[in-house]
Amino acid sequence: MTELVHSAYDSHHAPAVPPPRGLARLRAPGYLRAAWTTLLFWAFGFGLVAFFRWLAHYDPVVDWTIVTVVAFLTLAPLGFLTGIGAFDYWAYYVSGRPTRPEDHSSHGATSWKDYFRVNTDHKVIGVQYLVTTFFFFVIGGLMAMIFRAELAKPDLQFVDTQTFNGLISEHAALMIFLFIIPAFAGLANFAVPLMLGAPDMAFPRLNALSFWLLPIAGLMFLAAFLVPGGAFATGWTSYAPLASDQPLGQVFFNMGVQWAGASSIMTALNFLVTIITMRAPGMTFWRMPLLVWANFTTSLLVVIATPFIAGSQFFVMFDRIMHTNFFRVDEGGYALGYQHIFWFYSHPAVYIMMLPGFGIISEVIAVFSRKPIFGYRLMALSLMGILVLGFSVWAHHMFVAGMAPWLRVPMMVTSMIIAVPTGIKIFSWLATMWEGRIHLRTPMLFALGFLSMFVLGGLSGIFLASVPIDIAASDTYFIVAHIHYVLFGGSVFTIFAGVYYWFPKMTGRMYNERLGKLHFWLTFIGFNGTFFPMHWVGLQGMPRRVSDYSEQFGNWNMVVSLFSFLLGASTIIFFYNVIQSWHRGPIAPGNPWRALTLEWQVSSPPPVFNFDEIPQVVAGPYEYGIPGARHAVLNGGHAPVVADAVHEEARR
Repeated sequence: MTELVHSAYDSHHAPAVPPPRGLARLRAPGYLRAAWTTLLFWAFGFGLVAFFRWLAHYDPVVDWTIVTVVAFLTLAPLGFLTGIGAFDYWAYYVSGRPTRPEDHSSHGATSWKDYFRVNTDHKVIGVQYLVTTFFFFVIGGLMAMIFRAELAKPDLQFVDTQTFNGLISEHAALMIFLFIIPAFAGLANFAVPLMLGAPDMAFPRLNALSFWLLPIAGLMFLAAFLVPGGAFATGWTSYAPLASDQPLGQVFFNMGVQWAGASSIMTALNFLVTIITMRAPGMTFWRMPLLVWANFTTSLLVVIATPFIAGSQFFVMFDRIMHTNFFRVDEGGYALGYQHIFWFYSHPAVYIMMLPGFGIISEVIAVFSRKPIFGYRLMALSLMGILVLGFSVWAHHMFVAGMAPWLRVPMMVTSMIIAVPTGIKIFSWLATMWEGRIHLRTPMLFALGFLSMFVLGGLSGIFLASVPIDIAASDTYFIVAHIHYVLFGGSVFTIFAGVYYWFPKMTGRMYNERLGKLHFWLTFIGFNGTFFPMHWVGLQGMPRRVSDYSEQFGNWNMVVSLFSFLLGASTIIFFYNVIQSWHRGPIAPGNPWRALTLEWQVSSPPPVFNFDEIPQVVAGPYEYGIPGARHAVLNGGHAPVVADAVHEEARR
């Protein structure tokens, strides 16, 4: 295996092939070919719709709703993927042509241009994920600034009600489907193969394809603003039958979810196969870092649950363009069926957005507390417990929806029981820090911020799991506060912790610690100032998803809006720090945090194929303070240099 890795590495650094010229450029994979293949596929989709409607004597022959779905939202993206080369290797293979040798020309990055093409290196793909998701994070955040400006005072100031609903819906969809879920996938794409001692993901080309589906989904969401009637305005839940009678922008949501969901499923399958089959010698399941455990359970959740939201969105779209009656009550449909299908995915999706963060926090707290993880095996088993219990609680979102009353109490019980494995993790993290040598670097600050904010979000979740309290608080700003304490305080804080933690490994540069800490404190203050008052105004009766409200809530909404602007401004510091440090920050050592997991035992950034030799795992990943302990043996059988520094600090 070592010889193969060296051979691949050498072939990657072979003299570059001259770029194609003339007509050959039109046939070579890239954006130029993507331009004409996208147009070609669109024209084929348009002709397909027109031909079959003409054949069936439908009037009109050109129905732009159907053309939008088939030509714009299905075949044109496939044309783009074909043009950039996402299918080239597979097309060559299935055509029956002779197998061509792998020259690794699409693997690794030697310049910034390599990040804008189809690349099979998991480290490059991880960076592509993160840059793309933070782009949509900014767009979604700007939408939040607009509607918070609208809500700063009663009455309508800047946008009409339909535009307001569109901004709310787009903000939520972008943050969930285009930021939180794929940002975790990006961090895991970079770190998990390194942690396992693997040279790459199990299916590198599938990994590349799964990334390129994301910008397609995001552009679909944003393009909804450009069609007649404006963006989809039904919230990220897109409840039927309301969604069946919305303007054309609604189908952009229906199809955007399909593309984002397909990306998630491809990534999850890749992680599962990689974790099961590509662990380094000695890397048993009970020696895997908790981030790997977290992504293993998350991937199982994604594979099992995501087809349900895909089905729900297909059914809504079929009701609209094929005149089926899945959810139209007046035609015999079952409207509550949509909610059951949707929430059977979407409550496990909360854990899809949480479990990778749990893994990140476990890595950060162990390293910056200089202690082994307390109750490692119970921490791993609690992840599996959340995986199982996550499918038993979906109907607590429907206590006021008119579902069968006998279902309420069992769902209330399971919703409270699922707090047990989560509580195990909270107490394990606290026990890990107890009497540890805590280093309050930026990743650790965000980890501590996550702990405090997620506990608050969990406590309000216990209240909402209780049927009478949920009935009183449903569809108020109390729900908005709860979900943001869980998803911003729980997920976004952990994403920031992960970005700062692996930034030196990704870029080979150190970030500015002062700016990192300033970013944390402004985020922490802005976040609490924005969302904590929402508990109060929600219990006082202010409904969510409204563009206007009673004057009695005016003062609190002004406070919330001002703090939301502070929260938005805090991200400017983050982007300045990242861009400036990536460009000219101090050169990072291979292991600036003196961690024991495998990704820190190679250079920063890592070699093209991760390891120059196969690592031999000999112990667990968190043996801090244990003299002579090491996680893996590298460098011809010698322990990593970091071990001596760690043990010396422990003795001091």
